[in-house]
Amino acid sequence: MARSKEQNERMRETRKEKIRTAALSQFVKQGLFATRIQDIAVEAGIAQGLLYHYYGSKEEIFVDLINDALDKTIEASYSVRDMEADPGEKIRFALERLVEIIENSQTFLDTCRLITQATNSTAIPKAAQDLIQEKRNIPYQVIEKIMAAGQKEGTIIAGDPKMLAIFFWTSINGLAIYYATNNNREVKLDYRVIASMFLVKTERESEE
Repeated sequence: MARSKEQNERMRETRKEKIRTAALSQFVKQGLFATRIQDIAVEAGIAQGLLYHYYGSKEEIFVDLINDALDKTIEASYSVRDMEADPGEKIRFALERLVEIIENSQTFLDTCRLITQATNSTAIPKAAQDLIQEKRNIPYQVIEKIMAAGQKEGTIIAGDPKMLAIFFWTSINGLAIYYATNNNREVKLDYRVIASMFLVKTERESEE
């Protein structure tokens, strides 16, 4: 029985996701320059010729990964921004969710490594450089505005909101890099430790 258009599209997206996942793993381990299309195809479990039906080169996959990662981070930031909650709760929720992802998603860890490597390298496609230049600061700007709103409401500590946003994202990125490069997972991450850097303690919390 012939597959429907929807089934073909689902199969295509499944294969593309396999290719992206395999490429992410290879790029993180070997870097863009040393990774071969053959390496990606083998890890993805597909023929090299079939891979070329989806991507014309490893550079094209690299750019797609960078764009997808940046877009997902921006989307998640906007989702937190638009929550029906006070700024302090938004920060608390975001940190709790991000720490949970760090502990449970190897893809997230690898993506953080890839973005860090790409940001600090000029030996990547110009299209990827342009995407980083265009999109990387948007999540910082979103958190900065939440921090500023929280300061007005008295739920976020005093300080330059831009600096607090930098602390927020570098704390998350640092934890992700540590988890991605260190097998010692004995310490249980607690988002509340990070949150304490930003949230004003209530009287009840101070008494406890």
